[in-house]
Amino acid sequence: MSAAVARCRAVARTYGRGAAAAVALRPADCEIAPGARIALTGPSGSGKSTLLHLLAGLDEPTAGEIVWPAIGSRSDLRPGPVAVIFQGPALLAALSVLENVALPLLLGGTGAEAAEDEARRALGRLGLAELAGKLPEEISGGQSQRVAVARALAGRPRLILADEPTGQLDSAAAAAVIDVLLAAAEHSGAALLVSTHDRAVAERFPERWEIHSGSLAARCSA
Repeated sequence: MSAAVARCRAVARTYGRGAAAAVALRPADCEIAPGARIALTGPSGSGKSTLLHLLAGLDEPTAGEIVWPAIGSRSDLRPGPVAVIFQGPALLAALSVLENVALPLLLGGTGAEAAEDEARRALGRLGLAELAGKLPEEISGGQSQRVAVARALAGRPRLILADEPTGQLDSAAAAAVIDVLLAAAEHSGAALLVSTHDRAVAERFPERWEIHSGSLAARCSA
């Protein structure tokens, strides 16, 4: 059996101390298998982003342990093995689409020519090659989010974590972004976890986790 991509053991996160402490995530156990397709559902403020950020290694738990058996230690997560896609595409306005996609590769030590080649391939896989020279202000919101997906995929991740990636999109654009994410994960063989409060999005995933008031309450397969 292949090693899990990520595993949480009694992981919890509290912000602040004493009377001002805010519990964002209560002790949770979960595991992401290689190739998993998971929707993490729950209302705003329920702890979805907290759990996703912990799984991404962007934050540290105040209790419990997170390990990435198929990847290595927390220092091995980026650039490359773990890609994070946020609700807003967060493209740099002064850089072209191609430069935005290539930037994480450059920061990770890839040479300029190789980074550009990989960025072009990532854009091509998502049908965005014609946008390479455009600035973020020249493309639509849906296109921007797809560029963010291309940027994440350029590093050939083992795990893709998307935090409400359709939250600012209409239903048609949201469906298109989920199409892209699912196809991209299939192409790369990466595991995919998408947090969402949109039932239509969640229903497209075979595995669903639910979180309420900081408690990972249920995990089920469709």
